[in-house]
Amino acid sequence: METPRITGTRYVLAVKDLAKSVEFYKNKLGFSTHWEDGIGWHQLYRDNFVVMLGECADDRSAFETHNHSYFAYVDVQNIDDLYAEFSRKEVEVFGKPEVKPWGQREFAIRTVDGHRITFGQPVQ
Repeated sequence: METPRITGTRYVLAVKDLAKSVEFYKNKLGFSTHWEDGIGWHQLYRDNFVVMLGECADDRSAFETHNHSYFAYVDVQNIDDLYAEFSRKEVEVFGKPEVKPWGQREFAIRTVDGHRITFGQPVQ
C-alpha cells in the first residue's frame, strides 16, 4: 500500500466582481485561464499556483478581514525578478524582498479583492 501524499493545492477565494478579479490575476499577476463556467467561477494558474475564484458580490470582502486575508505562501525562484515584475505592473507590494528568521527571502502583495499572498525563496 502506498503512503498517501499531497500532490498539489488549489486556493478557492470569494471575490466581489469576478470579471475585475480575473483581469487582475491575468494582467497584473501573469495568470492564465484554466477553465471558466460562465456562471460565477473561474480557475486560473501560473506555473504550479492554481486559484479558483467564485463571485460572491454580497459577502464580506477580504479587505475587512485585515491580517486574516493572507491565504497563501508561495515558494518561488528568482524572487527579485518577480518583485520587479509586480512593481512594474503596479501591484500593491508590502516591502522589498528581505530575509526572514525562518530562512526565506520574501515579500507580500495584496490583490484587487484584498487577499494577501506572500512569495518566498530559500536563502542559500
